[in-house]
Amino acid sequence: MHVPMTEEQRAIREGVAAVCARFGDDYWLQHDRQKSFPVEFVDAMVKAGWTGATLPQEYGGAGLGIREAALILYEINRTGGAAATASVLLNLFGPHPVVRFGSEELKRRTLPRLITGEDRTCLAVTEADVGLNTTDIKTFARREGDRYIVNGRKAWVTTAQIANKILLVTRTTAKADCAKPTDGITLFYTDMDRSKITVREIEKMGRHAVDASDMVIEGLEIPVEDRIGEEGKGFKYLLHGLNAERIVVAAGMLGGTRSVLDRAVQYAKDRVVFGRPIGKNQAIQHPLAEIWARLTAAELTVWAAATLYDAEQPCAAEVNASKFLSAELYFDACTRAVRVHGGYGQAKEYHVERYFRECTSALVAPVSQEMVLCHIAEQMLGLPKSY
Repeated sequence: MHVPMTEEQRAIREGVAAVCARFGDDYWLQHDRQKSFPVEFVDAMVKAGWTGATLPQEYGGAGLGIREAALILYEINRTGGAAATASVLLNLFGPHPVVRFGSEELKRRTLPRLITGEDRTCLAVTEADVGLNTTDIKTFARREGDRYIVNGRKAWVTTAQIANKILLVTRTTAKADCAKPTDGITLFYTDMDRSKITVREIEKMGRHAVDASDMVIEGLEIPVEDRIGEEGKGFKYLLHGLNAERIVVAAGMLGGTRSVLDRAVQYAKDRVVFGRPIGKNQAIQHPLAEIWARLTAAELTVWAAATLYDAEQPCAAEVNASKFLSAELYFDACTRAVRVHGGYGQAKEYHVERYFRECTSALVAPVSQEMVLCHIAEQMLGLPKSY
């Protein structure tokens, strides 16, 4: 990664790489084919302490920042475990609302179990008829004494098939009864009670090793103690965590870009056609060189966003720019890698086709490219809001 790193940060990257080196391309190809969760990899990351990297030291974590989390995700993707991003990602940013806004009792009860791997969590935000317009969610938590009763639906919930905990975004006041659309939203971190939550896995194009699911919630009881912060203030808490998410997701995309670029370059050196390596042709050289140049610039943008986030400075524009640039680059790099490989670009044994299938989700999640541009146009260019 072409960014100024401290010795500690270099050691972090090397430590993560050492774990990832134990899980090669064949491991990820097997889990992709079998659509099976990479338990062995996640357990190894837990044992090495990386899944608790950003959580506070007083609860057993390492207390590192988002810059270090970005390095972790970059390295996982660079070494071939692109599908595993989601399996580690939630620990690195998901608990941030609990860390920042949760009660001391909630932190002590939940964070150590995430760090040790005893708990696996999922994040339930969006709904099928809502998409990115989070203020329109219909999932509702009605308070009855010392409990909330929740009913509703969620969509595209990652790792819902294997999670025993859920970070759940609900309404506790109807949007029509709120002074602002962002009011009346409440967050919970609670048990994944499958007697009240029905989960249906979504069959998708890529990332087969990590599930995404639709969810129906009927009469889920949540104790008040599992509420994060104040009732009705959850939208602000959610945004704090989502900025962190976009930074580490962008870093993961860049790690994936580096991986497919390296694979394409090596193939261009090895593949001989008409008596010469195809890498000698400018039609092969120039697109790969352009990807390298864009990768260098995007890495600096992500690092700048992470630095601002860790310093608790305004960073929304930088965060969104990071996500946009990384997603576009990742898609272009994967497309180019397939083309460099020719027919073999579609062969699973060369692995670039798996990256290609997985990279397309970067264009729409965790926020679409179009919504990122809307944000930049409004906030940075002063143009009128378009939605």
